[in-house]
Amino acid sequence: MNDTLIRECFHRQRLWRHRASPNTIVVDELGLKHGKCRADIAVINDHLAGYEIKSDEDSLSRLEQQVEVYGAVFDRATAVVATKHARSIRSAIPRWWGIVVCHLEAKGRIVFESMRDAQQNKYVDPFSVAQLLWSDEASSILKSLREPPKTQRLRRSLLYERLTDLLSLAELRKEVTACLKKRKSWRRL
Repeated sequence: MNDTLIRECFHRQRLWRHRASPNTIVVDELGLKHGKCRADIAVINDHLAGYEIKSDEDSLSRLEQQVEVYGAVFDRATAVVATKHARSIRSAIPRWWGIVVCHLEAKGRIVFESMRDAQQNKYVDPFSVAQLLWSDEASSILKSLREPPKTQRLRRSLLYERLTDLLSLAELRKEVTACLKKRKSWRRL
C-alpha cells in the first residue's frame, strides 16, 4: 500500500461526506508555515482538520516535525497509517491526534479502522493559522477591519501579526477558512 492508493481510498471511504458538503473543501498537500511542511489532506469548513498518511513505504523520521507544525495549525489531526506503523504511532503523536489504521484485505480492498478519534487541539497558534493566508487575503481582511492603507501594505509577516492582534483565534479561524474556501486553485482528487 503506497501513499497514493491510501489517499484515494481514504477520500472515497472516509471523506465523501466532507467532499459532498457545500460548506467544506478537501485539499491535498496543503502547505503549512509557508512550506515548512505539507498536510497530506486538509478538511476545511468552520474548522481545520489535518490528515498525515504513513504508508508501508514511509518512515516516521519526519513525524516529530510534522506533529509540531500540524499542532500549530489544525483544530484536529489524524494519522492514517499502514499496519506496519500501527504500534509505533501511538507513542509518536500527542493524545489529541486521532489514529486510523489501514489494512489490505485479501481481495485488494483497503479497509480503515479507527484506533483513536481526534480530539480538540488546545495548542493552536494564531500566527501559524494566519500564515495560511496569501498576502492579498490578509490585506483584504485588514481592509474589512478598517485598518489604514499603510497597514494593508505591510510585509506578509507583519500582516499576520496585525491580524493576530486584532482578532481572537475563533474570529481569525473564521476569516482564514472563508478565504481558503474561496480559492480556486487547489489540488484536488
